[in-house]
Amino acid sequence: MAARRVLRGECFDLHYRPAGTDSNARLGLIVPKRLAQTASLRNAIKRQGREAFRLVVDEIPRCDLVLRLTRPVKGVTATDGAQRKVWRGEMETLLKRLSMSSQ
Repeated sequence: MAARRVLRGECFDLHYRPAGTDSNARLGLIVPKRLAQTASLRNAIKRQGREAFRLVVDEIPRCDLVLRLTRPVKGVTATDGAQRKVWRGEMETLLKRLSMSSQ
């Protein structure tokens, strides 16, 4: 079993390890209730993560990924478009760093 590695961002950590030869890249999301209090906020963060992954899945190597929220989200609602863009940008940056580090 290969060791897992971590790429760290401001609000998220991206844990990854190589997957088996017969599987595609897979994504898991961890958004703890203690860091994002409302369900709608947790769901909004997860939606951004899934969409960022969907757009780069063909460019990244086959690996198992876990995207984890590491900083508390306070004073933000799920409908805050500017904050969603910030989250999405950080997620895309982490995924692009993954594809560059594996080459």
